[in-house]
Amino acid sequence: MRRFAATLLLCIALPVAAQDKPPSNLQPIPEPPPPPPGMELDPALEPQVTIQRRGTETVEEFRVGGRLYMMKVTPAGGRPYYLIDDRGDGTFMRQDNFDTGTRPPMWVIHQF
Repeated sequence: MRRFAATLLLCIALPVAAQDKPPSNLQPIPEPPPPPPGMELDPALEPQVTIQRRGTETVEEFRVGGRLYMMKVTPAGGRPYYLIDDRGDGTFMRQDNFDTGTRPPMWVIHQF
């Protein structure tokens, strides 16, 4: 009986304790400082995402510098999958997730 009374008292006290107001001495978070000079982001390097609805599926196209490098396809009744151009030659390979094992980094050093 004591255990039941203690449980009942705890069940009543928890919602009342959760309604406590936050302390009034809180201050707003200050704005972050601006980036240092010369470190501005280049908008041409930011990915551009285009969302298209094709029938019952949604296709998100990801481009950098106008070049399509990845598509995310979300069927109406299924899990999304990705079509990725790994080599940059326009051939897309399907990946159901990004955990495919170890892949060496492939950065573009110079283009002719």
